[in-house]
Amino acid sequence: LGVVGGSGTGKSVLMRTIIGLNRPKEGTIEVFGQPAGEAEGGARMRALEMRWGVLFQEGALFSSMTVTENIQVPLREYTHMEQGLMDEIAAIKLNMVGLPEDAGAKYPSELSGGMKKRAGLARALALDPELLFLDEPTSGLDPISANMFDELIKGLQQSLGLTVVMVTHDLDSLRAVASRVAVLVNKKIKTGTIEELREDPDPWIQDYFSGPRGRAAMPEKAA
Repeated sequence: LGVVGGSGTGKSVLMRTIIGLNRPKEGTIEVFGQPAGEAEGGARMRALEMRWGVLFQEGALFSSMTVTENIQVPLREYTHMEQGLMDEIAAIKLNMVGLPEDAGAKYPSELSGGMKKRAGLARALALDPELLFLDEPTSGLDPISANMFDELIKGLQQSLGLTVVMVTHDLDSLRAVASRVAVLVNKKIKTGTIEELREDPDPWIQDYFSGPRGRAAMPEKAA
């Protein structure tokens, strides 16, 4: 599911509210059929947190920790694994996201932007989640790196059977990864496939999907 909308419409706020970092002002949130959000708290929320992973913008790695230590943060938080097993899991996750083995000993300051994203993704996958939240995953990457990251996400989604919720402004990423799209417009959410949304008369949606950038990123509709 790709989540799109204009600047300031609340895409990242929505994601942060779902995972409990923001308190909802009204309404309720359910994930896996269970109440979620900061208002829930307690053991029930922790059980939900173990079933999802989150990649924040820029990776949000802890600068004082190595990549391996960053990947192990969820394992330390939610499990009682021995260090040896955590080291093995971190190595597997590094390989899974396409990082070399020696990247585990490096600090975030020693990584390129693309490597930071991959390290953050490895941490998000540490607990083998069913649901993966991505906040602007290709932001700040050059077109080639962004395309490689899209392919990585698509491959992981298919091989691991992940449900992916991706906040993005990148039309190329949307086309490459998303099977459905949720558009935040006029304080409402409209969902559908890209082709379905291209038929929506809302002016913002038309500008987004059928404007110059949208036409360049999206294949032309069949005549």
